[in-house]
This record gives sequence, C-alpha cells and structure tokens, in this order.
Amino acid sequence: MTVRLPNWIRGLIWTAPWWLGFLIFLAVPMGMSFYISLCDYPLLQPPVYIGMDNYREMTVDPIFHKVLSNTLIYAACAIPLGTVLAVLLAVLLNQPVRGQALFRTCIFVPTIVPIVATAVIWLWMLNPQFGLINQGLGRVGIEGPTWLASPNWAMTSLVLVSLWAVGSPVVIYLAGLQDIPEALYEAARLDGAGVFRQFRHVTLPGLSPVILFNVVIGIIATWQVFAVPYVMMKGSPGPDRSTYFYTMYLFDNAFRYLNMGYASAMAWVQMLIILALTGLVFLVGRRAVYYRGL
Repeated sequence: MTVRLPNWIRGLIWTAPWWLGFLIFLAVPMGMSFYISLCDYPLLQPPVYIGMDNYREMTVDPIFHKVLSNTLIYAACAIPLGTVLAVLLAVLLNQPVRGQALFRTCIFVPTIVPIVATAVIWLWMLNPQFGLINQGLGRVGIEGPTWLASPNWAMTSLVLVSLWAVGSPVVIYLAGLQDIPEALYEAARLDGAGVFRQFRHVTLPGLSPVILFNVVIGIIATWQVFAVPYVMMKGSPGPDRSTYFYTMYLFDNAFRYLNMGYASAMAWVQMLIILALTGLVFLVGRRAVYYRGL
C-alpha cells in the first residue's frame, strides 16, 4: 500500500540538501561560535562560561582598538581608490579600439593569481634595495622609501597592493556599461553634453547599481583582509603595529594565544561591523542609486 506523505513533509524532503547543509555548515557552527564567545576557552581545555567578559575586554584592549582603526583606515582608502580606478579602467576598456580584448585580459589576469603568490611578488617588488619600484624611482633621481619597514609607508604599500586585483570589479563594470542604452548617450549629445557631462549624467547613474554591489563586496573583503598582509609582513604586526589588521589579531588570539573565546567574540563584532556598514551603504544607496525602469 502506498503511503501518501503530507505536502509539507515532501517539501522538506526535496529541500533537505539545502536546509541540512545550512544547519550543519552554517547555523550550528554560528551557534557554537556565539556560545564560545561567552566562554573562556583555551582550546585545549573545556570552555568555561564567563558571560560578556570577552566583549567587555575589547573596550579596554589597546591592541583591539589599534587593529580596528588600522582596518578602518585601510577600508577607507582601498575602497574609494579601487572603485574610482575600476570605473575609469572599465570606461577606457569599453572604447572601440584595436587590441581591446588584449587590454581587458591584461587587466583581469592579476585577479586569477593566487593570493600568496601575489603577496610574494609584491614583497619582492617593494624590497627597498632590489625591488623594481625603488629601482625605477632611483632611475629618475628619487630615493625610494623602505616601504614595508616604515610606519609611514607600510599602510600605503598595502593599499597600493590592493589595487592589483582591480580587474575583477572592472569586468563587472564592463557588464554594467553594456546595459546602459546608447539612446541615453545620443540624447545627451543632442543636448550639447560633452564627454565629461555624459560620464557624470549618464554613465555614473547607469553604473550606480553595479557600484553599490562592488562597494558592498569591497567592505566585506577589506574588513576581512588577512592573507596578503600576513604573508608580506611575515606574520608580524608591522612597524608600530601599523599593518596589524582585525582578522590578523583574531587569528593570533585563536591559534597563537589559544584564546578561542576572545577570538569568537571578535568574529561576532566583525560581523556586526560589516552588517552595519553594509546597511549604511544601502541606506545611502536609496537616494544615490538609480534603477532603470523603477
């Protein structure tokens, strides 16, 4: 005899791969992480519940304040610079010129280089004695700085390295440019708009949803930056902790100091910061982003 299951049970069975994966790989680990953030957990011993002490410790931890400000400065520099550069490159690469495909490939290729390999390449390029950058500056009579060893230049160096992977957003901006109707440019030209006015009044509004998307992705990426500075600084905080970022300190607490409770609390604060900044961007985007057809 065939047993007919209720529709809601059949629905659960058919969607089991998704909700089981969500529970096992996301919901349960997040719940465990939040519980651990309320404990003193030295990793090799059972966790001991201490309430909100880990969160209170952040308010008086000078290193936490330092990494928070470092990450904020890095994000405030890398995101706007990366956005402006990516938009300008996308507009240039969208022009009908010979070798267009080659130029697009050259811009995109650095994004597929492994992160550790990228860090090693830039570590060599920024070498104060033998690096290509200081060698080039020396040929024009400029003495290059000790990039990664100087508190004044270390952060600047990492911001410049972040622009190396600008090819990925460039591809997305190129797709956004293809979606802007040519009729809008024709109307602008008929009204006497020059190149810059067309860029300001047609291109930027048309790209605004794509810019919003890339800014959100940039916020998530910059607030979780880890591999490149960790490799380039060889695991150290850098001169005067000038390149000690949030995720690096979180990693050190978890696996170097075996303070998993504090690291978990930092992870939750990091998630809240990213959510708050993303919400702020969406709030600003309600007035600044133009959705065609809405």
